[in-house]
Amino acid sequence: MQALPDGEAEISLVVRLPWEDVARLGQEAGRLAAQMQRPVTLDEAVSSRLRSTRPAAAHARPGAEQPAAAPGGAGVTSLPRISGTA
Repeated sequence: MQALPDGEAEISLVVRLPWEDVARLGQEAGRLAAQMQRPVTLDEAVSSRLRSTRPAAAHARPGAEQPAAAPGGAGVTSLPRISGTA
């Protein structure tokens, strides 16, 4: 994990994805690139997708009572599927 100057943090990890998911991320990057009028990396597409979809992390503390969800989202439970055929 690395702290960033803007107050956020960055964490690096390795994720194994089926080629179909990689293709969907490429489609998402293409949509973002058209919207932003500049090239977009797959990393940016993943970050954008994770920011736009924040499922509740009900499994985060097994056996403990879950507090009410805080405004602004919770932890990410899995990578969300990008719309398309699976």
